[in-house]
Amino acid sequence: QLQLVESGGGLVQAGGSLRLSCAASGGTFSNYVMAWFCQSPAKEREFVGDVSRTGLITYYADSVKGRFTISRDNAKNTVYLRMNSLKSEDTAVYYCAMGRIVGHTSSDKDYDYWGQGTQVTVSS
Repeated sequence: QLQLVESGGGLVQAGGSLRLSCAASGGTFSNYVMAWFCQSPAKEREFVGDVSRTGLITYYADSVKGRFTISRDNAKNTVYLRMNSLKSEDTAVYYCAMGRIVGHTSSDKDYDYWGQGTQVTVSS
C-alpha cells in the first residue's frame, strides 16, 4: 500500500521560509512524477508544481515561480517543497501527490496517491 506523509508545515511570518517534506513508502518512488498542491478555505485544490521522475525537470504555477523550489531524493523516497518569500496568500493546506504520468500535468485528477496534507499559515 503506497503512502505519502507530509511534514514541515507551520506558522511563519510574511517574507519567511519553510521547507515541506513528503516521504513515500510502499512503492517504487522513482517510477512516479511527484507534485505539490495546495488548498485554502473556500477554494479548490490548486497546482503548485511538479518534478519529473529523475528530478531534472520541474514545473511551477505562475504564482510561486521564483519563490518555491521542488526537489526530490529518490534514495530517500522523499520530495521537498522549499518555500521562500512567503506571502499571506500562500496560506493553505499543502498536499503532495504522486502519479504515473507521462510528461507534465497540473490536473489533480491525474495523480493517484495523496498525502494527508500539512498546514502552512503565513501571518502578515
